[in-house]
Amino acid sequence: MKFFVDTADVDAIRELHELGMVDGVTTNPSLIAKSGRDILEVTKEICDLVPGPVSAEVVATDADAMIEEGRKLAEIAPNIAVKVPLTWDGLKACKVLSEEGNMVNVTLCFSANQALLAAKAGATFISPFIGRLDDLNLDGLQLIADIRAIYDNYGYETQVLAASIRSANHMSECAKIGADVCTAPPSVIKAMANHVLTDKGLAAFLADAEKAGIKIV
Repeated sequence: MKFFVDTADVDAIRELHELGMVDGVTTNPSLIAKSGRDILEVTKEICDLVPGPVSAEVVATDADAMIEEGRKLAEIAPNIAVKVPLTWDGLKACKVLSEEGNMVNVTLCFSANQALLAAKAGATFISPFIGRLDDLNLDGLQLIADIRAIYDNYGYETQVLAASIRSANHMSECAKIGADVCTAPPSVIKAMANHVLTDKGLAAFLADAEKAGIKIV
């Protein structure tokens, strides 16, 4: 499973990238606003740092304007994935932009029907939002499983990009289901390394080493 990092914080991306933990990046207007930087500038810097897909989202809501914005974003770098919302206009924009050879990430997916439409419109990635479904007492992970089954049934090449990841458990469950990609904040990716028994075992090893006077250098 590929790891995308969901942030516009270049320093955080760089740290994870140097460890080989970043296969791509997803951004959105909220993350760009949080960075306090110009969207074109920060997106270009991220694209120069990470060779994998970098999702940059349009802010228009009608198809023609989305297409225009998508073309502008695609000029930033060859690894841009234009991010469009899963609306009817978004699907129209997806169709045009994908046929022009651009990667397209269709975002804000909350149903298997929506995912099926996105695949037929030529989406490179579909982004189902797990955490937001869980917030409504719906099963976000089941949606990932449903989309995986549908795409496998018919050979759709659209990649399942699990989004709105809230926990390390989400990451492992998505990997077991067969999501192609998970995009998560840096804090969630780092939390995957944590386990109370690791901490407990390390403390015991260090205590024994100190008692025995063990030194390596």
